[in-house]
Amino acid sequence: MNPIKNKKNLETKIEEIRNFAYVYIEKYSPSKQQLRTYLFKKLIKIQQKTSSKKEIFDLIDSVINSLVDQKFLNDKYYSDAKSKAFYRKGYSLNKIRYSLIKKGIDQKYIQDSISKIKENESDPDFFSAIRICKKKRIGPNREENNRSLFYKKDIGILARSGFSYETSKKVLDIPKEEFIKFCKML
Repeated sequence: MNPIKNKKNLETKIEEIRNFAYVYIEKYSPSKQQLRTYLFKKLIKIQQKTSSKKEIFDLIDSVINSLVDQKFLNDKYYSDAKSKAFYRKGYSLNKIRYSLIKKGIDQKYIQDSISKIKENESDPDFFSAIRICKKKRIGPNREENNRSLFYKKDIGILARSGFSYETSKKVLDIPKEEFIKFCKML
């Protein structure tokens, strides 16, 4: 049962939702789940007399399905683009996976995106950890005298970035000259 009784008001309401969606898509290029959340918050804010949430989500889902059919929204493309951008920033594969899960992307798209990164790169976590060390000036990027003092802190920074202990240890143990060579390869 729709919150709007007559057909004309229903069509204007759907058109209003569609216009909100177009503006948001143009500005942010979101996933389906992000758009759904945004539209729900927007409609709750606008409507003083709140109808049931199920009816509002039914209207939003109909608009989102039409946008998917028109190819304005595509979670597979979104997953690929975001995973590549996150990898360039220095995210570990674990952090990429959980970031995409938070965005509401299906597990199959996430797996495809991560497998594409693994195909294109020989050791993606290692090179991402190198990027983090360069960006945050930790590990091999520190002075030789201070490296042993900050070893635990650097391991913690890399662990919070989603890297395994083995990868973190491998990156932190490389000499400065080799680190510079890896940085040039990036």
